[in-house]
Amino acid sequence: MASFWLNPIRSLALLVLLLLHSSLLFNNVASKHTLSSAHHHHHRSHPHSSASNPRLKRAYIALQAWKKVIFSDPHNFTSNWVGPNVCKYNGVYCAAAVDDPTIKVVAGIDLNFVDIAGFLPVEIGLLCDLALIHLNSNRFCGLIPESIANLTLLYELDLSNNRFVGLFPSAVLSLPMLTYLDLRYNEFEGPLPPELFQKKLDAIFINNNRFANVIPSFPTGSTASVIVIANNKFGGCLPPSIANFAETLEELLLINTSLTGCLPPEVGYLYNLRLLDVSHNNIVGSIPYSLAGLSHLEILNLAHNMMDGIIPSGVCILPNLSNFTFSYNFFCEEEGICMNLTAKGIAFDDRRNCLPDKPLQRSKEECNPVIEHPVNCYEQRCSAGGRNFGGGVAPVGPAIAPAATPLLSPGIAPSST
Repeated sequence: MASFWLNPIRSLALLVLLLLHSSLLFNNVASKHTLSSAHHHHHRSHPHSSASNPRLKRAYIALQAWKKVIFSDPHNFTSNWVGPNVCKYNGVYCAAAVDDPTIKVVAGIDLNFVDIAGFLPVEIGLLCDLALIHLNSNRFCGLIPESIANLTLLYELDLSNNRFVGLFPSAVLSLPMLTYLDLRYNEFEGPLPPELFQKKLDAIFINNNRFANVIPSFPTGSTASVIVIANNKFGGCLPPSIANFAETLEELLLINTSLTGCLPPEVGYLYNLRLLDVSHNNIVGSIPYSLAGLSHLEILNLAHNMMDGIIPSGVCILPNLSNFTFSYNFFCEEEGICMNLTAKGIAFDDRRNCLPDKPLQRSKEECNPVIEHPVNCYEQRCSAGGRNFGGGVAPVGPAIAPAATPLLSPGIAPSST
């Protein structure tokens, strides 16, 4: 299944760095022209040296401390992290300071895909001019230092596909400019802080960790366009407050998060949604008719749940729907065009349901207990914090959601560099 969230995200941080680098490029060209016509000044200090620049001096201290806690660098990527000229270090990018364009600072660090093993030192907090950090696909481990809260200009933080541990790194919640947060494929655990969804973030990737408890309620004013919470162990239901993302959310992936209860009708309020994937959970009940309002929806995946009832025609006639997967459930009836999605050009998978006259369906022995005791989603209400309450009847029958295939590795995760 095509997945929009694997496409590169062009964040504001990248735009800022491009502008800064353009300025730096112009300055370097002018500098080279001056040096070519007045080469007798070549003995002057290098403009990127920390000798006369206190910010680069702090960066030098931080990067040297970082190098000391790198215990494996198979490609010798950091072998040139020597001397005060930090702007020449591999993976270190300098640009003009935001507050003073006459000063060069370390504005970005990109160590993506270099297989480094080590820790993040507390001295990383000295790199207070950073706009982005990309550490995708390495072997960094340990805790995220609290000093990362000092990086008040940080727009992008990508720590994906490493071995970081501990609770959700709450220090990132104090970063005022953060727009892109990628923590996927690590070993973070425990509950998610509700404050995460109060941040003015555009993209939140926390999939493939060990987060647990429940999905917290979503506050008003939420801004994310992409949320990927897949392959964790939250349990509970999807809070109805998901509707607070109505104006911004385009992609919501909740694959294999142990969700229970009914899919709340408030999902149908996400009128900008293009991708909804809640597969490999234990969601019960029918498809909310409110999903017929998702006119931008292109991909809908409900597979491997305990859902029952009717496939509503309002979903099947969505104008942009191109892929509809509802296999491995207990649906027993299809309305209108839903009985012939091929005629509408929609790719679909309806296997292992209870649909009469369709191939590859469940047996009557499997279907009857569920069909005879349908879940009343009006009674399966969900509290604000993701817990079910009410008198819903649990479906009878074996759990049919096997372990989900993990999402694609961050080896092909979005990178802005």
